[in-house]
Amino acid sequence: MRKKICIIDLELLSIEGDGFHLMVGAKIGRNKVRLLVDTGASKSVFDKERLSDILGIEDFENMEQLSTGLGTSTMQSQMTEVRTFSIGSIKIKNSQVVVMDLSHVNESYAALGDKGIDGVLGSDFLEYHNAVIYYKKPRLKLYY
Repeated sequence: MRKKICIIDLELLSIEGDGFHLMVGAKIGRNKVRLLVDTGASKSVFDKERLSDILGIEDFENMEQLSTGLGTSTMQSQMTEVRTFSIGSIKIKNSQVVVMDLSHVNESYAALGDKGIDGVLGSDFLEYHNAVIYYKKPRLKLYY
């Protein structure tokens, strides 16, 4: 049983007065990243272009299966290793991560005047860390 607790402030992004999205800050190595907290996403993914800039690599390993969701029917996904992923006091080393083209998502955010996201923190990570989302004072509680 995990005994340590990590509490992280969330950013609430208003979506045209019709709801909001939850954003959380994290790090890949020493680089700050902004992730959409998406309980409906089965997997956590990172944007191919933004991760390429952070890691300084252009070629990622293709995955055999296509991915669905994120406003598309199906699309090619890839994988790569991230040496260090940190969120709050949680540090994960040598992690395999899923990489996808999230440009269509970032175009939607740009239309709202927002800077966009570097990735999606999905239910795989949230479930593993027994995540609790507090909406009144937007925070994310994780156990590790």
